[in-house]
Amino acid sequence: MPKLSRPPGRGPGRPHSPGQRPRRRGVTKAGTLLTCAVLAGVVVAGAAFPAVAMSGLAAKAGADSFQDLPTELTVPQVPEATQVYAADGRTLMATFFDQNRQDVPLAEISQPMRDAMIGAEDHAFLRHNGVDLKGFVRALISNFTGNSRQGASTLTMQLVRMSIVYGATDPNDVVAASEDTNARKLREMRLAAALENRLGKDEILERYLNIAPFGHGTYGVAAASRFYFGKEPKALTVPEAAMIAGLVKSPSYYDALDTEGPGYDRTVERRNWVIGQMREIGAITEQEKEAALATPLKVRGKGPTNGCTSSAHNDWGFFCDYFRRWWLEQPAFGDSAYDRERRLMSGGYRIVTTLDPAVQKAAYRNVQQYLPTGKRDALMVAAVEPGSGRVRALATNRTFGLDDPAKPKNPISSNPRQAAAGMRATYPRTTNPLLTGGGDITGYQAGSTFKGFTMVAALEQGYPLSHSYDAPQRYPSKYSAAAGTESACPGTERWCPSNDNTSMAGRHDMWSAFGRSVNTYFVPLEERVGAAEVVDAAKRLGIRFREPGEAAIADDPAQADTWGSFTLGVSATTPLDLANAYATLAADGRHCEPIPVQEIRDQAGRPLDIAEPRCDQAVDPEVARAAVDAARCPVGDQSAYGRCRGATESDVHRVVGHPVAGKTGTTDSDRTASLVAMTTTLSVAGIMANPDWPETTANMDHDIVNPAVYETLADAMKGKPKKDFPKPGETLVYGDQRSVPSVSCRSVDEATAVLRDAGFTVEVDSHQVASNCPAGSVAGTDPSDRTVSGGVVMLRISNGQPSAGGAGDGQDPPDGAAGAGAGPADRPGRRR
Repeated sequence: MPKLSRPPGRGPGRPHSPGQRPRRRGVTKAGTLLTCAVLAGVVVAGAAFPAVAMSGLAAKAGADSFQDLPTELTVPQVPEATQVYAADGRTLMATFFDQNRQDVPLAEISQPMRDAMIGAEDHAFLRHNGVDLKGFVRALISNFTGNSRQGASTLTMQLVRMSIVYGATDPNDVVAASEDTNARKLREMRLAAALENRLGKDEILERYLNIAPFGHGTYGVAAASRFYFGKEPKALTVPEAAMIAGLVKSPSYYDALDTEGPGYDRTVERRNWVIGQMREIGAITEQEKEAALATPLKVRGKGPTNGCTSSAHNDWGFFCDYFRRWWLEQPAFGDSAYDRERRLMSGGYRIVTTLDPAVQKAAYRNVQQYLPTGKRDALMVAAVEPGSGRVRALATNRTFGLDDPAKPKNPISSNPRQAAAGMRATYPRTTNPLLTGGGDITGYQAGSTFKGFTMVAALEQGYPLSHSYDAPQRYPSKYSAAAGTESACPGTERWCPSNDNTSMAGRHDMWSAFGRSVNTYFVPLEERVGAAEVVDAAKRLGIRFREPGEAAIADDPAQADTWGSFTLGVSATTPLDLANAYATLAADGRHCEPIPVQEIRDQAGRPLDIAEPRCDQAVDPEVARAAVDAARCPVGDQSAYGRCRGATESDVHRVVGHPVAGKTGTTDSDRTASLVAMTTTLSVAGIMANPDWPETTANMDHDIVNPAVYETLADAMKGKPKKDFPKPGETLVYGDQRSVPSVSCRSVDEATAVLRDAGFTVEVDSHQVASNCPAGSVAGTDPSDRTVSGGVVMLRISNGQPSAGGAGDGQDPPDGAAGAGAGPADRPGRRR
C-alpha cells in the first residue's frame, strides 16, 4: 500500500550544514505536525465542501491552491485482454493480451474478495468521502514520531493514482503521479473527494478490483483468481481472497510462486495479516478466521493462453491465425496493422468466431486418418457456410507452432531451391497460412474444379446445360501453346489439350461433360464465351488471385482472354477460396466474403456490425441453380432433370446421404489433387499438395483427399434434414438453340455473311486444317450442328490437302499438354 513519506527537510540523524544552528527536533516535529494538521483540515473541508475557497489555508500549508486543483478525473479505458470463443460462445479458443486483465462486474466477485480488499487497504472505505481523516492524522503522527511508517491513501485515492498512470500520455505524468510530494497528495485527495461525489462505493470498489496489479503480469481480480487458483473470482474463499488482496501492497515482494526463496513465506504471512484485518472489520467470525489461518496456501501459477500458438486446441491454431490475419486487415480497428494489433491485444473484446467445434473435430479427424501429421505432403480441408461466408472449419496435417531453431524438428525442405538455401520444410510444425493464403502462401492448382467457372460464364451468355457438341480426344484450340512445352499440336504452336482417356471423347452436354470432366468440351466452351469472362466469373464467385503474375492477368481483360488453360485449373487457389466459390453457387449465387467471426462485442458489451456477413449477388440465381444441377453429376448425385451420365467420385453422394454437388480436380503429373463437395448448408473443399514445392510432380492421391472431404461433409450433416437444391428453370436447361447452316467450301466472307444472317457471332480460326475443300475456303464450322442463338461459331479454314487423320496426327500428347496462354498458363493443366 503506498505510504506518505516524511515532509521535506532533513530527517532524524542527518547533520546540519556548516554555519547553521541546530534546531531542536521536538520543535521541528511540532511545527510539521501543526502544518499537517492544517493540511488535513483543508482536505476534509475540501472533501465536504469542494466549492469553498481555501486558497489561503492551502498556501500556508505549503501546497498549491486547493480550490484550483482539478476535481475532474477521467477514469481511462484500461488495457484488457480480448477473449476469442468458438461458435458456441462457450469454448475459449484463445486470449490476446499485453496485460492479462479481464474486467468483471462486482456481482461476479465474491464477498470475501471485496471484504479482503477493504480489510487490507482501507478499513474506513464505506464511511469516508474519499479521504480518511482519522487514518491520515494517525499516519502523520506515527510517521513523524518515528514509531513506524504508515500510509493514508484510501482505496479511492489509490484508484485515482492508478487512473492517472493509465490515462497518461506523457511519461512525466506517470512520474508525477507517483512522486512523494504534498502537491501530489493534495491533488489525489481533491480528485478522490470529487470522484466519491460522482460514483457510488460499489462502483469505486469494482473499478479498483479490476485495475489493481496482482503480480506475474495479472491485473484485476479476475486474472489473478484464474492465475493463482484456477477459478472465477466469484468462487474465491476467505484465505484465497486474503492472499490476493495482500499482493497489492507489493506484488513483486509477495510472491507465492517463489517456493525456493522468501517470497512464499512472505505471502503466507501477509495473507494471514489480511485475514486478521477481515476479522477486525467484522467481515468474518473468529471461527472463520481460525479456519482460514489453518488453510495451507496452494497456488497454480498458470496463466491463460496468449495468442494462437497456445490455442486451447492446437488443431484450431490455423483458424485462430486466420482470424488474427483477418482482424489485422480491417480498417475499422485502426489505420495501420500496428494500431489494429494494439486494439486486439488491449481492447477487451469478446469475440465469438464462426468455428464450429463439431465440424472442426470431424475435419481434423478425417485429415489425420488419411494423412497423419509428419508427412511431407499437406492434406488441407476447409468448410464454409453458403449464404453467410462463415468459415466453419480449417484443418490440416500440421502442428500449429514454430519450429525450435536451436533443436529443429522440421526436415530440410523438399524444394531444391529452398534446400540449397538451408531452408526447412513446413512439417510437422508451421504457422504458415496453408489453407487460407497470405505471406508466401499463394495457393495450389485445383484442376478441373475451375471448369465450374467456365460453365457459369457460358450459362450467363445463354448457353444452356443441354448445349452439346462432339468433344474429340484431342482438341486443336485457338490458343497458343506455352513456350517450351509438349502441349502443342504436332507441327504447330497451337495448344492441343486432350482428355484423360479415349473413352471420354464423343458428344457431350454440360451435364455429362462436367460429370466426366471432359477437357475437350470445356476448352472450346471457354473459347466461345471468352477466357476473360471465365476469369471474371471466378473472381465474382470468390477466387482471389494471390500470385502477382496471375493477379495482373486477371485484372487485365485483354491478357485474361489469352489464358486458355484457365478452365483446366492452372491458377493458384486455396481450400478456403475454393470452398467459398462453390458455396456461392449453393447459395443461389449470393457471394459472401469468407469471415471468421459472427459476433464482436467491445469492452462495454456493445455489438459491432463488422461481424455481419458481407454479401453481394455475384451471379443470377437461375445461373447458379443451373450450374449446381450439373455439379451434382461428378459426385454421384442426379440432376433435377435426370441428365447425369458418369461421375468422377460417386462415393460422395453415397457417403453423405444428402443432395450434394461438387467437383474433383487433378493437375497433370498429379502435382495436386482436390475435391469440393457441398450441400445447401455447407461447402467443404480439400486440396492435397506439397506447400514447400507446389510445382512438384509427386503424384498426389485422390484416395486420400476425396474421402477426407466427403466424410467431413457427411459427419457435419449427420442428423440434419435433407434439403434439395432448387430446380433450375427450363430456359437455362434447354435454351434457345438453333441449327448452324452448312458453309463448307464457301469463301470466308460468304460463310460469315450466312452465319451472321442466321443470328450467330463468327470467328475465324487463323490456323488451317486438312480438308477436301479448296485452300483458303471454309473447311467447316465448330460447332457444326446446333448452338445457342447469338453464340460463337468458329470457321475452320482449309489448307487444300485432304487427310484421313483429320486434325493432328491422332497420337495422344504426354502429360503437361494442357499448358496454354500467357503467364500462368505455362503451368500444366488438370487432366481429370
